[in-house]
Amino acid sequence: MAKTKVLERKPLTFAEKTFLPQIASGLATTFVNMFKKSITMEYPEVRPVIPDKYRGIPTLVKDPKGRVKCVSCQLCEFVCPPKAIRIKPSEIDPDTNEDRSHIEKEPKDFDINMLRCIYCGLCEEVCPEEAIFLQDNFSLSGYTRESMVYGKEKLLELGGTLPDKHFKWDKKKEAEENNPINH
Repeated sequence: MAKTKVLERKPLTFAEKTFLPQIASGLATTFVNMFKKSITMEYPEVRPVIPDKYRGIPTLVKDPKGRVKCVSCQLCEFVCPPKAIRIKPSEIDPDTNEDRSHIEKEPKDFDINMLRCIYCGLCEEVCPEEAIFLQDNFSLSGYTRESMVYGKEKLLELGGTLPDKHFKWDKKKEAEENNPINH
């Protein structure tokens, strides 16, 4: 049979029975905070200052010429821990898209389920084309679960156009034109 230990409870003092010390402490806290400057922010009219390295929602971006930078390598889909990213690649016809003739695929569908996304930033880190970026937007809302699955058009709208530091596609095209051996 297990031994049980009985603890003696000390009797309450008169002050503890009347709760006067606790009431006085609470009133003191109230009066101190009444005369301090308010720290309430009138959101959404006043937005908080976002730190530089803040990781918000992932978005797709275009290059300065308006081309989608994603080439459907699907690395972001494979590295995503909660499996929030879904990509359906499609082939690019090199005859109709002269300036991207060295690229084989582009995303037909690119969906990110924002309800599953944990904003870890792995998709941004792994992207070789710098096509996916985490923006400083943190306020998402929707009425249904389906509205929180952002498609390619919505992601491009949120991401916009970012300057291309490398001009990767243009350099490859120029290299192909200047080197007749590869043709």
